Amino acid sequence: MEFLNSKKGLAIVGVLVGALIATLAFFGNPSNMAVCAACFIRDMAGSLKLHSAAPVQYFRPEIVGFVVGSFLIALATKEFRSTAGSSPMVRFILGFIMMIGALIFLGCPLRMVIRMAAGDLNAWVGLIGLAAGAITGALFLKRGFSLGRETDTGKVSGAVLPIVLVVLLIISVTTTVFAASTEGPGSKHAPVAIALIVALIIGALAQKTRICFVGGIRNLFLMKDFTLLIPIVGIFVAMLVYSIATGNFKPSFDGQPIAHSQHLWNILGLYAVGFGGVLAGGCPLRQMVLAGQGSADAAVTFLGMLVGAAFAHNFGLAGVAASAATDTTAAVAGGPSTAGQIVLVCSIAVLFVIALTNLRRKKVGK
Repeated sequence: MEFLNSKKGLAIVGVLVGALIATLAFFGNPSNMAVCAACFIRDMAGSLKLHSAAPVQYFRPEIVGFVVGSFLIALATKEFRSTAGSSPMVRFILGFIMMIGALIFLGCPLRMVIRMAAGDLNAWVGLIGLAAGAITGALFLKRGFSLGRETDTGKVSGAVLPIVLVVLLIISVTTTVFAASTEGPGSKHAPVAIALIVALIIGALAQKTRICFVGGIRNLFLMKDFTLLIPIVGIFVAMLVYSIATGNFKPSFDGQPIAHSQHLWNILGLYAVGFGGVLAGGCPLRQMVLAGQGSADAAVTFLGMLVGAAFAHNFGLAGVAASAATDTTAAVAGGPSTAGQIVLVCSIAVLFVIALTNLRRKKVGK
């Protein structure tokens, strides 16, 4: 297991995870949304009828796989530790805000990398925001930001989310009570068994190697340590090869699937994800992995993301993908609504309030 955290091991893991993501795209997931933590949580919220946006409703087995894969490997390697009590309500808000930012950009940091590898220049613009947000969060960490320490709790507490997700998955495959899209992104998915197996492997690998997109930027800024960025580069390379091999590589701003070119909002959307992710201790994918290894606080952050996804679609805050004109419809520029823009700006202001009010260390000289 130690090899996985060597630079060579991390590179191999990154390429392997990228290949697994490509596998999901090959078997039916949207090609530039083969894995997206934010989009999949949004689809799950729709399947549970927390929102009524018909094109994005499907109970994604991948979410279950990420959490349970982390849970199982943590148990097997005796790293499972049930903890809670580190500002749970603040973490709920951070999860909510990360989801708002991700849905305005139209993707989490993982989908950003996948879009970058497909030539989507809008995603490269979004990277500016993600990096700036992570660096902002890192600056507050340097000044003493802390949400307090987690404390050990009963083992059942840390296992609640994995167990609930497994129960929901069983319900989704044995009944028809959950909503399911007949068109749009929610209707495009790999077979349940393939999606679950692939996600279990990704969840286990992410737990062992601490894959985190905002964490990589944070560590590079604070400690000049690029180790956590190695698997991200590996994912990018693997998906770049897949995009070129399948003819999906198209370097441009326009004509990208499920994307828009409202650059300011792409930047600010991922700024909120980067900033909130550092304050919460990890990006959306990392939060699910942490929840799987026993952190009830990360599970609360996950719930914040789930509610944020429902809120975004119930109130028209999520970004809209750009589309070209057809014989029957006009062109759509895409981007967030005015309400979405206002909520995002307010959300970023809330992040600064959270950061400023949770500084635990006295300033130097005082």
